[in-house]
Amino acid sequence: MNAVVQPSMQSRIQGALMGAFIGDALALGPHWYYDLDEMRRDYGAWVDGYTAPKAGRYHGGLPAGASSQSGYILALTLRSLVEKGGYDEADFCRRMDEELFARMDGTPNSGPGGYTNQSIREGWAGRYAGQPWGQVARLADNTDAVERIIAIAARYALDANQIADHVSSNTVLLQRDTTVAAMTTAYGIVLGALMSGASLDGALSGGLVTAARGGQLRFQGSTPVDGKPAVAGQFPTPEPLLMASTAARMAANPQIRVEPASSIAQVHGLQCAAYFVLPSSYYLAARFQGDFEQAVLHAVNGGGQNQSRAVLTGALSGAIGGMEAIPQRFLEGLQQRDEYLALTQKLAQQALAVRA
Repeated sequence: MNAVVQPSMQSRIQGALMGAFIGDALALGPHWYYDLDEMRRDYGAWVDGYTAPKAGRYHGGLPAGASSQSGYILALTLRSLVEKGGYDEADFCRRMDEELFARMDGTPNSGPGGYTNQSIREGWAGRYAGQPWGQVARLADNTDAVERIIAIAARYALDANQIADHVSSNTVLLQRDTTVAAMTTAYGIVLGALMSGASLDGALSGGLVTAARGGQLRFQGSTPVDGKPAVAGQFPTPEPLLMASTAARMAANPQIRVEPASSIAQVHGLQCAAYFVLPSSYYLAARFQGDFEQAVLHAVNGGGQNQSRAVLTGALSGAIGGMEAIPQRFLEGLQQRDEYLALTQKLAQQALAVRA
C-alpha cells in the first residue's frame, strides 16, 4: 500500500488562500437565500459550480466566478502583504481609503464586488466624516475581518504570536467588539496551525489553550480597556480557541449526525454573525477533512450567509489538503485566477523564507 503524500507547507498556504477565493466566488450567485426552497428554485437542488447572481439580487451584474467585495478586500490585503513583505497597517489603511472607500458612497450596493457589509459601511462613514483610523470601528458582529485576515494568518503561519498580534490589530480597525476580535484571532491561529501541518481534530484546541494559559501563545491576557484588548492579541479567556476542536469532535462522533452536512448551517444559524458562521465552517472542514469540494459545496448549499461560510470553510479545507485538493474546474472558472495564483505563491514564499 502506497503511503499518503502530505501536502507541502507552501501548498497548504496557497491552498488556504485560493480556497478562500474559490469559496467566495462559488457562493456569489446563491448568496443570502434564507428561504432554501427559493434558492433551489433559482439554482437547482445542488449548486456544484460557479453561478451568476439573479437580476435584482446581491452582487447583481457580476459574472459567474467573480469575487464579491469580501474577495476584493482579501486580495487588497494580500497585495499589501506581498508588496510590503509583511503586515504594514498604514499601508493597509491607505489601500482601504484609496482602493475601496473612494469607490463607495455609503449605500449597501456601492463599491466593487457588489454588496458592502455593515462593518465596511461603518468604516467608510467614519472616514467620510473625517475620523482617523483607530476611531472608526463599530460593533458589527459579522465575519468581515475573519475573511480578510486569512492572508495575514498565511503570511505568519510559522509564528502563532505574530498571527495573534497582527490579526487582532487588523480586526479592531473596523470591528471593536472584543468577542468578535477574539473569535477572529482564534480562527487565524487555528488556520496557521493547519497550514503548518496540524490536524483539525479533537486535540488541536487543547494544545492551543495550554499554550495560551502558559504564556507561550499571546492570546489570554489582560482585561480589555475601552472595548479593545489592552495588548494586541490578548483576551480575557482562551475559550474561542476551543471552537475548532468542539466542531471536530462533533463531526467525528457517530452518535451526532447532521444530514445532509449542509444542514449544519441550520443547526448553528443561517445568519451573518461570527458566532453562527464560524462553528459551521469548522464543522464542515473537520467532517470532510481534505475533501475540499465536498466541504465547500456543503457550505454553499446551506443557504443564508453561505458566502462567508464558504470562504472560511474553503480556507480551512485548503490548508488541510493543499492545492492538490482543489479541483481543477474550480481554478479554471475563477475570475482573476492568474493574479490570485501569482499573489498566493509569492506570499507563501515569503512566509517560508523566515525558516530558510
